[in-house]
Amino acid sequence: MLRQRNVLRTILAGMATLLLATGLATSATANPRWAPDLPYDVEILFDSPTGYWPQLTAHPFLAIDMTGMNHGTVHGNPQVTTLPNGERALAFDGQGDYLEIPDAAALSTATTGELTVEAWMRPDVLSFDKDEKAGYVHWMGKGEENQHEWVSRMYSLDNTVDRENRISGYQFNIDGGLGAGSYYQEPVEAGEWLHYVLVINSNASIENYPAGYTKLYINGTLVDQDSLIFDGELMVPARGDAPMRVGTRDFGSFFEGAVGKIAVYDYELSPERIQDHHNVMRG
Repeated sequence: MLRQRNVLRTILAGMATLLLATGLATSATANPRWAPDLPYDVEILFDSPTGYWPQLTAHPFLAIDMTGMNHGTVHGNPQVTTLPNGERALAFDGQGDYLEIPDAAALSTATTGELTVEAWMRPDVLSFDKDEKAGYVHWMGKGEENQHEWVSRMYSLDNTVDRENRISGYQFNIDGGLGAGSYYQEPVEAGEWLHYVLVINSNASIENYPAGYTKLYINGTLVDQDSLIFDGELMVPARGDAPMRVGTRDFGSFFEGAVGKIAVYDYELSPERIQDHHNVMRG
């Protein structure tokens, strides 16, 4: 395992050189995020994500996918902020800033029946200005009308359904309606970084979850697990053609806060590796 990670460090160093040569990243001296070890990025890439957008480049409109060519485009004017390890993330203004990643099979639960979505998120307010009617914002997700897939959601402190600052993730049927999901509802503070991991597994058939499940991890710990059957309806993942967006999902709401180190996997990431990722960032 150590040898494999050393190989990844070599690959990352080569990628850094390439980005420097093409002008997509500034020098390592000016940007310590291109330090030789890049321990957090090594941990992520070791687990073979199908998409990883660490926002390492200095290019103002581009989010490089370190796994391939599915690069994202930054819209609006999000500011640059720092993660707990000092590396960069984007801070969205809650009014119209967002990052858009083109539709791809790798971003859909339906492709393999399993999906893990990982990010570091920091709400900068507890009540959002541009939210949905019930008082929540979609801060990341893939879905539009009749093209619903999955979404990451956070409620304002003041909402209509008594879900103060609940953080959640859902899988939907393609035509929308109610989704099945898991949530975390503990006091949060504005400006506090949280490690968010949503797991959707429609292949699993185990006791209590014969039709699959969703899981939510916050700061490396499993906080909730729920069936993909909700209110008598089974969520059957299907692929739409909507892009994946960060800072919003379909422009119905906008997140005021920061998001960084976004990764997507086409399998269920293990609890041990999720904890490892959290520890490396905090370490």
